[in-house]
Amino acid sequence: AAAAGSFSLREVLEAFQRCVTEQREVLMEPYLRGWRGLIRFLQSLGTVFSFISKDAVAKVSLLEGHCGGRQGQQYVSLQSMVRHELAAGPAALRARSDSGCRTVLRLHRALRWLQLFLEGLRSGDSRTSVVCTDAYNASLAAYHPWVIRKAATVAFCALPSRDAFLEIMNVGPREEAVAMLGEAIPYIGDVYSITQELFAQHKLLDLP
Repeated sequence: AAAAGSFSLREVLEAFQRCVTEQREVLMEPYLRGWRGLIRFLQSLGTVFSFISKDAVAKVSLLEGHCGGRQGQQYVSLQSMVRHELAAGPAALRARSDSGCRTVLRLHRALRWLQLFLEGLRSGDSRTSVVCTDAYNASLAAYHPWVIRKAATVAFCALPSRDAFLEIMNVGPREEAVAMLGEAIPYIGDVYSITQELFAQHKLLDLP
């Protein structure tokens, strides 16, 4: 078992497994639990990913505030959140910097990077720095200013080896970590796809 407060891939797998209902709704509570696990993964790698992990911590906390607030019943799922926040009108939603939709969108973009990065780790065809840079360039880089992009790609050069990453997964031997990544990634990908489709349908993919 993983030590208290440390990353466990199994916990992330179980959280994302529970995210999607039979009606293809994404439940907020397991979504945020999965994200807390992914944040522990980022934090276990030291300062390299702090520019992403600190932002994710703030976003998860903001969403937890919505879920635990007076309107908490409106934030049971991503779908109910979108319906609730759009009820005030698109202009009102775009004017809110603390909206759940805007906050989820930022996590959604980072989830795509993590999905691609974990896929690259599982296949193990390239150095981790290359895998991480390719994943970043295909996802988050488009939303970061040049200074952050440059700093990120330099930081990725200091990433540990693939074996070190698989050890961080806290699930036993390397083969077990690779197998569990193969199990977890489709669930993460499913949550990503449903969110992408939902936000595209309501024209929310470019919220400021």
